[in-house]
Amino acid sequence: MSGSGGTELSATLRRIERAAGTLATASVARMDETLPWFRELPADQRSWVMLVAQAGVRSLVQWLWSGGGTGEGTQEVSDEVFATAPQALARSITLQQTVALIKVTIDVVEEQVSELAAPGEEPQLRDAVLRFSREIAFAAARVYARAAESRGSWDARLQALLVDALLRGDSPDVLASRAAALGWTDAPPVAVAVGTSPGGEVAAVLHNVYRQARRIGVEVIGGVHGDRLVIVLGGAAEPVAATGKLLTAFGPGPVVVGPAVPSLDEATESARAALAGYRAAPAWPTAPRPVHAGDLLPERALAGDAEARRRLRHDVYATLARAGGELLETLDAFFAAGGTLESAARALYVHPNTVRYRLRRISDVTGFSPLMPRDAFALRVALTVGRLDPVVPTQTLPPPAGKRSQASDDHRQSL
Repeated sequence: MSGSGGTELSATLRRIERAAGTLATASVARMDETLPWFRELPADQRSWVMLVAQAGVRSLVQWLWSGGGTGEGTQEVSDEVFATAPQALARSITLQQTVALIKVTIDVVEEQVSELAAPGEEPQLRDAVLRFSREIAFAAARVYARAAESRGSWDARLQALLVDALLRGDSPDVLASRAAALGWTDAPPVAVAVGTSPGGEVAAVLHNVYRQARRIGVEVIGGVHGDRLVIVLGGAAEPVAATGKLLTAFGPGPVVVGPAVPSLDEATESARAALAGYRAAPAWPTAPRPVHAGDLLPERALAGDAEARRRLRHDVYATLARAGGELLETLDAFFAAGGTLESAARALYVHPNTVRYRLRRISDVTGFSPLMPRDAFALRVALTVGRLDPVVPTQTLPPPAGKRSQASDDHRQSL
């Protein structure tokens, strides 16, 4: 159709202008008949659709006057169809549903072409309506793309604020309100993962995180802080395993997962552990990826993390002291002997089987096995921290069962 198409169809256009209201009403009625989901929309959203339908008919007339899709300004005319409805409509109705609404409206117009077109202009009008339906479909896609871009930027800012609040340890009310705005349902357990950001636009980084999280069925909230990507995971029974499926969302380098907690209210603890582990992770070049923050306790303690020192002091050193001084004595002898069991037994004047039994006991009460190089390192750091930092007073330690060696008594008196 040439640029003079509007003049060629002037009689038809005047008929369409007069029938605009009737066409819009008929289109909405057809939507109500053929689209079950449309009938369930709230009244205000149905009224917005009516406005869009009316604007669509007017836009068809303007589009035809401008040359039927060949003149300049066609895109602007098409986009204006959706300007009559709030942007909220794009969040209530999907792009696929919008295309269905457009199809219904076009079908109604096509059915009435014989009545709308002036004599001899039916073929031209049918062709014009077909072209216009394509323009409207592209316009809808542009509207939804802009809405998604705007929503993505807003979500990225809101997520960053929530992660900031989490790292600062803000009140649970602040966390809950910001999380609710993002649709967070607080499915337990909750854990925080920290790694390097892959770089690029923040909204794009977080979109990639969300896309992968949806694939594995977990909740996520993320934020980019400098060169770090911080992700809060919810509903993952095994947070470390779940993070392993999100690794492509991170940049190169270590990825550390904090301990699982019951809800977002307590996630500050997980976040602090994950951040401390991330800072200390370079000291363990062969660490798995991702790695649990608890597996980095010795590195975290050496890097100055007070919580890691407390755990090594309380959960390892003091636990060994409570379990019986001979365990600390045996561990010292075992390390002094370079990890050789027979040499440790000779230094302690006990049978090698006794040393084996005590090493198993150490593993049972601490969770760290002296026979495993990585665990042995953690135990060495725990001994050092325990002897440098104050521990529970000696009188609170229950007396061990059975006979104690003199060396064990001397050691307990030194605590």
